[in-house]
Amino acid sequence: MWPVRNENEMAFQWAEMRMVRWVCAIKLHDRVPSKGLTERLGLDDIILVLQQNRLQWYGHVLRTEDNDWVKKCMEYEVEGARPRDRLKKTWRETV
Repeated sequence: MWPVRNENEMAFQWAEMRMVRWVCAIKLHDRVPSKGLTERLGLDDIILVLQQNRLQWYGHVLRTEDNDWVKKCMEYEVEGARPRDRLKKTWRETV
């Protein structure tokens, strides 16, 4: 799984809340707090779920053999410069 940018995290949260409101049949103008709706449905925050899934995948990768291609890809260092607008954050730093 790749690192998720802050803009994408916000988009995930907005989409999640739209779906929660749709499931609960509550409009924005009803002025019901989002936290109460997620508690009513028993949902975790989407960002927390993403972090848990990343850690779960990381655990699977660590348990693979040393010559496995997934583990090699995780430790691979790319040569050369990145474009200016590209963050230098790797998957390992995200986890």
